[in-house]
Amino acid sequence: MRLFLFGIIAGSMVFVVFLSTGCVSTARAESTSAPAPSGSGIRLSENDARVIGRKIWQNECNGTVEGLTSWNRGEDFPSLGIGHFIWYVNGRTGPFQESFPQLIAYMRSRHIPVPSWILNARGCPWPNRREFLARQNSPRMTELRNFLAQTVSVQTGFVVQRLENALPSMQKATSNRADRERLRQNFYQLGQTRSGLYALIDYVNFKGEGVKKEEKYRGQGWGLRDVLLEMNSTRGGKAAVAEFGEAAKRVLRRRVKNSPQSRGESRWLSGWMNRCDGYKRGI
Repeated sequence: MRLFLFGIIAGSMVFVVFLSTGCVSTARAESTSAPAPSGSGIRLSENDARVIGRKIWQNECNGTVEGLTSWNRGEDFPSLGIGHFIWYVNGRTGPFQESFPQLIAYMRSRHIPVPSWILNARGCPWPNRREFLARQNSPRMTELRNFLAQTVSVQTGFVVQRLENALPSMQKATSNRADRERLRQNFYQLGQTRSGLYALIDYVNFKGEGVKKEEKYRGQGWGLRDVLLEMNSTRGGKAAVAEFGEAAKRVLRRRVKNSPQSRGESRWLSGWMNRCDGYKRGI
């Protein structure tokens, strides 16, 4: 991975992403930085980018190669890569935004080699969880895990791009002018610190932007937009990151309360709360 630069220019966050490909390295990277385009703004060093990428991998997959391919009980799709990117079976849709095909499109735009069977697949090739688990040691599944393990830095770049695209989408989905301004202020306030930027990146990857009508239970969502609007005002810094974590917990508790009983979402709540508490501890 080369360098991520994040700057704020004229009220807009600018992301300049330089990524190298190849095998995952655990070697300690030298922390480097360069001036933000505006001369003052958000800067993320090479080492910070590496730390964030591996933290996301740890959150979603326990930092294991095996965790890069999973299909959770009670779900109708597999979750792949460091961000548990969703891949629906062809002809099947759901309430959550499909992200694995978007990841592959991102990789192709950066000329990353992708296994041909993934490019040619019309949706997830495993029709259900039982078949997916039965094929855990198949050549295709092994190739998929190796491919994902070797492209962690690129997947991190994709997650960053999702954050870059999130703010205008979230603002467009917010009709009240005062709410739009509060959303923007909280977004940029968090982006001023490494821990706050990590919280934004991780949550948008964890629960999405919160702009899809389908991503709601009883009219209430759980995406990044919902958390930013749930936040109480702070003076910024560590206080803003702590409040973001608390707001996320409130939003996710509300999601579980509103969710269909048949989904049994309460079984995930403890893990979700731990993840949100991690934002306060920082990185």
